[in-house]
Amino acid sequence: MTEPSTRDEKLELGVELLAHVEREELDLAAAVDRIETITTSPALTRDILDAAEKRGVIDREGARLRVNTGGTYVEYERQVVAREGDFECRRCGASVSTGHFIELDAGELGPFGSSCIRKVTGRESESESE
Repeated sequence: MTEPSTRDEKLELGVELLAHVEREELDLAAAVDRIETITTSPALTRDILDAAEKRGVIDREGARLRVNTGGTYVEYERQVVAREGDFECRRCGASVSTGHFIELDAGELGPFGSSCIRKVTGRESESESE
């Protein structure tokens, strides 16, 4: 799989990533943190959130999001692939020798370090307030 290059591909990947977050609720900042692994464009970030809401993937209530796709979490055994090499984590920018990539229907997202992959998928939160 190749990294998404067009705006539409990034939008689809962003919506699918939100659909696979392993939390029923998260705050807007946590959602934006995940989306920023795809794009740092504020306009595209807004479009991803709008598309996810229109498609029923999320409901927005102020600065909180409710994920409506119960049970569609990233399956680590099937959808997360680890590759050895010299990588830079898409989330934190750290150099990593093992890159973790998420394979979604809309495309591949990564590389991530071992702790950032858990944060991006929602298996580990950055704060207890999430």
